[in-house]
Amino acid sequence: MPDLLLELRSEEIPARMQRRAADDLRKLVTDALVERGFLYDGAKAFATPRRLALHVAGLPARGKDVREERKGPRVGAPEAAVQGFLKSAGLASLDQATIVSDPKKGESYVAIIERPGRDTLDVLAEILPQIIRSFPWPKSMRWGQASAQPGSLRWVRPLQSIVATFGPETETPDVVPFGVDGIAAGTTTYGHRFLAPDAIEVRRFDDYVAALERAKVVLDADRRKDIILHDARDLAFARGLELVEDEGLLEEVAGLVEWPVVLLGTFDPAFLDIPAEAIRATIKANQKCFVLREPGAERLAPAFILTSNLVASDGGLAITAGNERVVRARLSDAKFFWETDKAIRLEDRLPKLDSIVFHEKLGTQGERVERIAALARELAPLVGADADLAERAARLAKADLVTEMVGEFPELQGLMGRKYAALQGEHPSVAAAIEDHYKPVGPSDRVPTDPVAVAVALADKLDTLAGFWSIDEKPTGSKDPYALRRAALGVIRLSLEREIRLPLSDAVLPSAFDALPAGRRVVAIDFSAGMEQLEAELMALPPDTDLFANPLVIDLLAFFADRLKVYLRDKGARHDLIDAVFALPGQDDLLMVVRRVEALGKFLETDDGRNLLAGYKRAANILRIEEKKDGRSYEAAPDAALAARGEPEERALSEALVTARAAASAAVEREDFASAMQALSTLRAPVDAFFEKVTVNAEDPALRENRLALLNALRAATREVADFSKIEG
Repeated sequence: MPDLLLELRSEEIPARMQRRAADDLRKLVTDALVERGFLYDGAKAFATPRRLALHVAGLPARGKDVREERKGPRVGAPEAAVQGFLKSAGLASLDQATIVSDPKKGESYVAIIERPGRDTLDVLAEILPQIIRSFPWPKSMRWGQASAQPGSLRWVRPLQSIVATFGPETETPDVVPFGVDGIAAGTTTYGHRFLAPDAIEVRRFDDYVAALERAKVVLDADRRKDIILHDARDLAFARGLELVEDEGLLEEVAGLVEWPVVLLGTFDPAFLDIPAEAIRATIKANQKCFVLREPGAERLAPAFILTSNLVASDGGLAITAGNERVVRARLSDAKFFWETDKAIRLEDRLPKLDSIVFHEKLGTQGERVERIAALARELAPLVGADADLAERAARLAKADLVTEMVGEFPELQGLMGRKYAALQGEHPSVAAAIEDHYKPVGPSDRVPTDPVAVAVALADKLDTLAGFWSIDEKPTGSKDPYALRRAALGVIRLSLEREIRLPLSDAVLPSAFDALPAGRRVVAIDFSAGMEQLEAELMALPPDTDLFANPLVIDLLAFFADRLKVYLRDKGARHDLIDAVFALPGQDDLLMVVRRVEALGKFLETDDGRNLLAGYKRAANILRIEEKKDGRSYEAAPDAALAARGEPEERALSEALVTARAAASAAVEREDFASAMQALSTLRAPVDAFFEKVTVNAEDPALRENRLALLNALRAATREVADFSKIEG
């Protein structure tokens, strides 16, 4: 089967865009082929700092012939309908159509459309220019004289050549006949810019990869990564050191070179007095180099690994020396930052936060720190933390944002604050909280363990959520500019993994809202209270209170519920069980929700659970039908005396419901959800017997009404643990 080879060589492709561009090229070309009926065996795309390449294997040389029957209007239809049919079918007159008969619809016209398959080469020549012209680069440019013309090509950097060939392995492939802005597709490419600058003629993919290799270009980014990683490990081992691996840096460096050459440089050991994280950030950010450490130790070594794109005649001595000079200068700056920062206590930096706007509607960073400190103090008892330490940690948590080191390397925020706090003698829990209060940042990030850090982390995230909720800056669709989904997930993970009880709607969220700047304060008001009590509460509120507080709290709680569903689904929990628990009123304690869902899931895996669910569904269906027919509900408690007059199974169910509901309610009250499920499991036998022996719609109206009330009592009993109507199956 024929293959397609496509290479788009440009002046440069930034490393951060390469992977996405390769995926886009593969998808755009293969989707366009499949859309036109051309299937293939496999496709793989590649990227280097100077080229995108695509290999599509197993394409047919020609598309299949198409025969299509297109139904038209009935015989005798209006002229307009006939002409529309002829035009859409490509017919000159009705003489070219066929008349078919249908016993019900009568006679109508049918067009038999036959189209011969197109040559794949012609289809490629049609789709490839369109894809190149509309390629979705995040940033692109025009260049040269053509850039002044409307519709001229935009590319990430100037496009220099196109290779496009198609054909079987046993024959010389054809060049796909197309061009874009004066660049004609051909068979000529170029290898390494400096090591092999001469033109290369290529025809098929295997020859192309081998020719590039000879011209000092490793096409596959994963292979370049493998070369860099293994050579770096070997070079470090030869010096008695160990590579500090960094997947993100490795990906970036592999996108900067076409022919990776790994070298080792050194720096003055005196710089090791700088925190290791600052050394690593300096060398990584400025030179894209890896740091080394002593084997089996955390202490860094005064050496680094760099990756060159050249095989130098002097073995890389000049390249290494140049990098060493830059690293020395950068580390000198880092040392200055470190020494300068150590001289100023964190609390002395706090006034600077008052001049930094967090958000125009939510005040400054200084005001936010005050809110977080107050909330951390309030949360401390809930997480088992010392309130004074929690408040102190929260007050210092953002102080390192105005240090020299964090100003240069923002990724060190928190970490540098911890080091400065330790140097000035802060309590270890306070120092730990300054670093860990940002955590967890993502689903794989660790969760703080120190209670003080947990309190500050919760306060920080809850303040963020309440603040942006109060100014109506909520996530929409895929847009979440303030990372509110991540903040909610952080609260969820802190609650669940540290087993923390958080009464969100009763205390936590109202406190977070109430701490907001004047004009944004909100409170939760119990609108179910009596009018006198409600009037007294309203009169007692300050004038800047938002009286629409309850909807805000409820809306944010619903957001937490949605995020918890996503989190639990990712953990394998059934979505219907989550919905069944959340459907109950007052489910604002995340930890208790999860424990209830877990207990419900285990219960429904048993025979008793499955059969009780089936009985519930049957009862609910009968009630729905009868309540609709009667125009009333049957929510009154069943009459035990009437049940005793009926069938033995009726009496047994009546007694079992009273016992089971009381036991389940008591178990839920003491948060023993497994026992609550066990209590409900005792209903399985009496429910089965009731439906087997008792006729619900009895002739005696009183018996019928009482039996419907019994079914409603079953429905109410199950609601002690969950809303069974939400459960599938």
